Amino acid sequence: MPERASHGLAARETAHDAAASSGPSDIELATRRLAAALDALESAVERRRESDRTGDELAARIQSLGADRSRLAHELDGSLVRSREMERANREIAQRLDVAIDTIRSVIATGD
Repeated sequence: MPERASHGLAARETAHDAAASSGPSDIELATRRLAAALDALESAVERRRESDRTGDELAARIQSLGADRSRLAHELDGSLVRSREMERANREIAQRLDVAIDTIRSVIATGD
């Protein structure tokens, strides 16, 4: 019996050696697939990092635009307030001028 077991083992080793010499073994193929998968994973990680960097830059730009918008809105509010104050002052001046003109006309009319 021991001869049979050793003979079977020898036959398997011979078959394995023949397969190894005729082409890549299952382990070599698995190693190649693993290496390809690791390369793909590394590429995906790099793309994700680039995407995250781009996302961070975009978020910073959006934040900057938001700050600019707030500043401009504040300036616009101030300009609207000043504009309304000028319009009110303009109306007051126009009314005073009308009163002054009427007064001058009545003085001239009385003097004639």
